[in-house]
Amino acid sequence: MTRNLKSIAAVSALALVATAGVTHATDFKPKQKGTFVVAARVTTVAPDESGDIKTAAGADSGLSVDVNNSTVPTLGFTYFFTDHVAVEGILGTSKHQIKAVGPSTDVEVHETWVLPPVVTLQYHFNPAGKVSPYVGAGVNYMDWYGGKDQNGFKVRLKSGAGTALQAGVDVALQGPWSLNLDVKKVFYKTDAKINDGALVSKVKLDPVVASVGIAYRF
Repeated sequence: MTRNLKSIAAVSALALVATAGVTHATDFKPKQKGTFVVAARVTTVAPDESGDIKTAAGADSGLSVDVNNSTVPTLGFTYFFTDHVAVEGILGTSKHQIKAVGPSTDVEVHETWVLPPVVTLQYHFNPAGKVSPYVGAGVNYMDWYGGKDQNGFKVRLKSGAGTALQAGVDVALQGPWSLNLDVKKVFYKTDAKINDGALVSKVKLDPVVASVGIAYRF
């Protein structure tokens, strides 16, 4: 959890620095029905993972799953059905190192990529304002690919769907440009099989997805 908070704090600090001096922007294009927005962001995916590793018979091995954070570029696409209601889809892919950890164990077992598209329905509170916050909720799908086993382990992760909550804010810059700060909490679980099922784990990942970027309104 401390690792997650540090990642989110770093993204938030970057956003605050970028926001300084732009809240008095003039000649900006407000959000409204029919607006299409493309956002280019830097995103940190910070899993809040938990998952005990057990034998096939259900005995506790004393180990648990650890998944590292990943910072990557992402794109967001938003369309406004009304002045206040919009739908957003995000595209990006992140790389994660998976470890088995315990009192005297810290071993890398698998390196993998995940494609985690998220689609949310949003409500924008102040679409015509220079500072325009929003909230959203939706669904996601975690598609694991490009896995590389390590240190003699064979790991397989099950792809699947989850849900997401979202909060963010757009800060007007100039014309159609704005600064975007966005945080999503994704709720997702997966089944992991190690060494053809000799070891198994039901892993709760529940990542925080924190982003800062620049958006353009069409």
